[in-house]
Amino acid sequence: MEKISTIGLDIAKQVFQVHGVNDQGQVVVQKRLRRAEVLIWFEQLEPCLIGIESCATSTYWAQEISKFGHKVRLIPPIYVKPYVRRQKNDRTDAAAICEAVSRPSMRFVAIKTVEQQSVQTLHRTRELLISQQTQAINALRAHIAEYGMIFPQKNPGVMRAIEAVRDQQNSLPAFVRQCLHSLIDQIDHLRKEINKLDRQMTIWHRANADSQRLATIPGVGVITATAILASIGDGKQFRSGREFAASIGLVPNQNSSGGKERLGHISKKGNAYLRTLLILGATAMLVKKYRTRAAGGMWFLNLLERKPARVATVALANKMARVAWAILTKGSVYVADDVTASTASMMAAVG
Repeated sequence: MEKISTIGLDIAKQVFQVHGVNDQGQVVVQKRLRRAEVLIWFEQLEPCLIGIESCATSTYWAQEISKFGHKVRLIPPIYVKPYVRRQKNDRTDAAAICEAVSRPSMRFVAIKTVEQQSVQTLHRTRELLISQQTQAINALRAHIAEYGMIFPQKNPGVMRAIEAVRDQQNSLPAFVRQCLHSLIDQIDHLRKEINKLDRQMTIWHRANADSQRLATIPGVGVITATAILASIGDGKQFRSGREFAASIGLVPNQNSSGGKERLGHISKKGNAYLRTLLILGATAMLVKKYRTRAAGGMWFLNLLERKPARVATVALANKMARVAWAILTKGSVYVADDVTASTASMMAAVG
């Protein structure tokens, strides 16, 4: 076989498609591989550049194929799509990946380590359990509302609703009470499991120096710090903090032309979970006693004076992302800006 310089690998559950070219860009191989044949085939191949779309199981295949000396690059699917010619199928997808991975300006996704994958699994499991808990609580509220039992929102209201169901003196039919007890048992179980995951996350955070440095940023706690590390590692795949913020959708969409800059809402692209955590952390800085501690200090207070609170918190989340990138890449900790003597008057102005 002629020497292959670049390969586009379209992965799936069982059938994989290979598209390989030589140094001149001429097609050398187009081949379908069964799952069991993939590693055997790449082990026999001379080291070359391999592109894979960043999707489910892509990290595993990148880790395994890299062991044979190949240079593996993960590409976001959105960057592969422009190179797909005509009809979409496995052959054209593999050819598009091969073309995209050879572009000098292409952006790649860093291959995660096993430790990053483990922490990410912890976060995904916790997110799922919280979603299931919310569903169970909403179901409980809806069912007892049919019998005229309405309670306040948030945790105190939930506890009162559970106590009301357990109270034998109310007018709930016996079989309804039995069904609601099943929901309550599920809520209690989910809470215990979530607390267990929280403890595991805290243990990992305390043993990781990078995570502890990230937690020095106001508004960034254990959950956000560990999520950032699980997502981007050391952050060196990004050239700047703005590039990291853009990768999670915290920069404005642009529709600029003719030298006129037109900025819209944030792009909301990339990691929605990480973006949500950063915005929630920024929202916590709206509490008066925390405002001067926010990243940027007086900058955030000035912004709150000029802009709506939600706009200001999203802008603060953007700044927090940039600060997090700087801390990871430089090995430093967060140092708060000096707050001037006008802080008191500014606090009164915003609120």
